[in-house]
Amino acid sequence: MSRYLFKASSLVLILNAYILTGCTLAPDFKQPEFDIPDTYKEAQDQVAAENWMPVEFSEGSDRGQWWRIFEDERLNELECEAAEANQSIKAAVARVEQARATTRANAARYLPDLNLGGNALRNQPSNASLQVAGSPPGTKAKAYTLFDANGTLTYEVDLFGRTRDTESAFNYDADAQEATFRSVLLALQADVAQNYFSLRALDAERELLLTTVNVREENVRIMDRKYQEGEAGQQDLTRAQSEFALSQADLIALDRQRAITEHALAVLLGKAPAEFSFSEYPLTGVPPEIPAGLPSSLLERRPDVSAALASMAAANSRIGVARAAFFPTLSLTATGGYESITLVDLFKWSSRTWALGQIAGTALTLPIFDNGRRFAQLDAAHSAYTEAVANFRQQVLVAFKDVEDSLASQRLLKEQANKQNIAAQTANRTTDLIEKRYSVGDVNYFEVVDAHRTSLAAGRAAAQIKGLSFINTVSLIRALGGGWDVNPNTDIVTEELPPLQIEEESPPINTDCAEDLPPKTEAEEVTQPDNT
Repeated sequence: MSRYLFKASSLVLILNAYILTGCTLAPDFKQPEFDIPDTYKEAQDQVAAENWMPVEFSEGSDRGQWWRIFEDERLNELECEAAEANQSIKAAVARVEQARATTRANAARYLPDLNLGGNALRNQPSNASLQVAGSPPGTKAKAYTLFDANGTLTYEVDLFGRTRDTESAFNYDADAQEATFRSVLLALQADVAQNYFSLRALDAERELLLTTVNVREENVRIMDRKYQEGEAGQQDLTRAQSEFALSQADLIALDRQRAITEHALAVLLGKAPAEFSFSEYPLTGVPPEIPAGLPSSLLERRPDVSAALASMAAANSRIGVARAAFFPTLSLTATGGYESITLVDLFKWSSRTWALGQIAGTALTLPIFDNGRRFAQLDAAHSAYTEAVANFRQQVLVAFKDVEDSLASQRLLKEQANKQNIAAQTANRTTDLIEKRYSVGDVNYFEVVDAHRTSLAAGRAAAQIKGLSFINTVSLIRALGGGWDVNPNTDIVTEELPPLQIEEESPPINTDCAEDLPPKTEAEEVTQPDNT
């Protein structure tokens, strides 16, 4: 009868442990609320661009090949090459894989651990131990060897959700790392595009400056001839020589800036600067109009915001882990195998042995006093959650600021570009008129030089603003978190471009490539548990 009562009580204990395993002590997680405006401050009159469409995606899906809106095959090639070879991307992927492995390691705690072992023990009992065991006085103790081979099954019952909350925290950590990877990838794509457009803007400026250098060199030659013939004074000759030298110095300074930008682009592509060369390709056209969309969708598209939210959820789960430390822990152990004093008899049926329960220590442990350690750990968990909430709110504010900054720059750069283009065109006409008046002797050479200076400065400023407009367009796309793609109903005509110059032969580039994370294993496809 007692045997059946023992089995019934064991069944009740196991059932209770199973029920308690489904519990969690973590607080109910809720995303902080924000007063999100209906529209962006800088986009209230903005009209959505026809050749753009929003991409519906979850955090782990592709964010769209947004750079294709610029209709530039060379940029497409560079973006794919960077996604395949950039070392920061490889490091981010490795961090995601580390987080996934940590999640799998913790998930293994849901199942028992099984260990196999063997041992050989040579023992010499004392006479006192024989007498304690009941042997007659004077019995001589003999040394013996005990061989054993056994397996040990251990399992810690998750009574109050410690394992469950730890798994939840690690899952959220992995989500945060994946979102961080998306953020790193988006930053890389934006950096490649911005450095690319910076190079092209410098090439446009260099083209203008090189033309000026050639013109001033010709002016020096003409002025020297006039000076030799007595038609011009030495002051005009030295002024022409000075302007020629200044334009050469400006060209050298521009070449230095271009070299640094080219080296930065090479590193983004995963190349040493000596292995990469970008042929001159002046920037033309105007950047595309980018619709900002709705502020309510920004929090869903920004990967850095998603990473901050996942980190906050992980900190919330770790509060449950800290709370579970105040409650008992239950460890179940079973041992079975063989033992014998002779090796040949070790695996005989008569040598079998088994034990249920803890051999050392206790199965059920209830913490009583630890000098405040668990309270301190709980306070630390709450503080970590408070920090994560503050970081999340700050990241949201930064996200809205980034969008508003880029929208304001887009609007103001467009207006500035229009005014600067007018200034450049007017300066060119003024220069033509001054040169005609100088040829008939109405003005002196100083006015010609001053007109050329104004025309060059206005032209260079226009080229710089054009480059800033393209760069800011990329910044706006990055601020919006990607999530846009080229409308398939829009016909895009790709400009014929000169070939990309790379000193070492590189493998063919797939312009449709998109770097992504390796797929999750079946064990990682888990659903985040609801708090009960």
